[in-house]
Amino acid sequence: MNEDVSTLYAKLLGETAEITWQELQPFFARGALLWVEGDEDLVAIALAVAEDDKAKVAELLAAGKLSKVESERAEDLLARDPQLWAVVVAPWVLIQERAQAPALH
Repeated sequence: MNEDVSTLYAKLLGETAEITWQELQPFFARGALLWVEGDEDLVAIALAVAEDDKAKVAELLAAGKLSKVESERAEDLLARDPQLWAVVVAPWVLIQERAQAPALH
């Protein structure tokens, strides 16, 4: 990472926050939500989108690691109400389900 990239990564990381599906529904209605698969680095993918890295974004889309939020996923999120992480890269809001911490016994 060069200095500009790492600065933007740090900025995006600082803007990443927990959010509820309820708060995201208006963005879903506008078609502005992008889903990032759980094992991917949300901020790294947001960085690729922010930098308009067409090759990287196309690769992520083709691999299913990044996708528009479709109605089936929206219904699932509404039913389960999981913890989500989000970061805004206008006009998009990238979201990811927060990994569940292992239960302590």
